[in-house]
Amino acid sequence: MKKLVALAALAALSACSQKSEDSGETVVTAEDVALEPAANPGTPPGVYDVKMADGTMASTTVNADGTYVDTDPAGKEIKGKLTHKDGKDCFDPDGDEAEACWSLSPVAADGSFTATSPDGVVVTVTPRKS
Repeated sequence: MKKLVALAALAALSACSQKSEDSGETVVTAEDVALEPAANPGTPPGVYDVKMADGTMASTTVNADGTYVDTDPAGKEIKGKLTHKDGKDCFDPDGDEAEACWSLSPVAADGSFTATSPDGVVVTVTPRKS
């Protein structure tokens, strides 16, 4: 049944995105956009609460200049540079520690999303309310 639904969705997408005979341009409908969630464009500047896999809370501050400050549950800060590459947020801490690129889920209506580390740890990131 799941395969049938997936095939039907693919058929609908291919039918909706065929070229218009009149203009030669691809026609995209509202249905096309609604079927596929938008990719996460990367974490914009701001302060975020981060719920760790074990339920503890941390925070991340993303600055407009491309730097960040992570504060772990014990209050220890890690600073570095943040870039967005290939659909992932890549954190490069100051010092000798290696860069880590986290996969991002689509952003929910409340601005939250999940981030998955290279070793599979999943955290929930939520913009801090002012």
